[in-house]
Amino acid sequence: MATMNVSLTDELIKVIRRKVSSGMYNNSSEVVREAIRRFDEYDELLYGLKLDKLRAEISIGIEQADRGEYSNRTVEEIIADAKSRKKRKKR
Repeated sequence: MATMNVSLTDELIKVIRRKVSSGMYNNSSEVVREAIRRFDEYDELLYGLKLDKLRAEISIGIEQADRGEYSNRTVEEIIADAKSRKKRKKR
């Protein structure tokens, strides 16, 4: 197993020591490894949720297009229109 030195704040060190003192972990390395595993799981879950949200939004767009609810304007035209509206509001 490889070793790595990291810098931690005093608060994080207290958390690690508290976890070891609780008896849930044998040493600080176990705490850090578990924290990294959970962080990785969290990232994967968050990615999945974002992907689900994106799929839902795409589905809404497809349904709207199927109903004929769409614009023939290009993205550039939409952006230019939005910028123009923003300038008019500032006046």
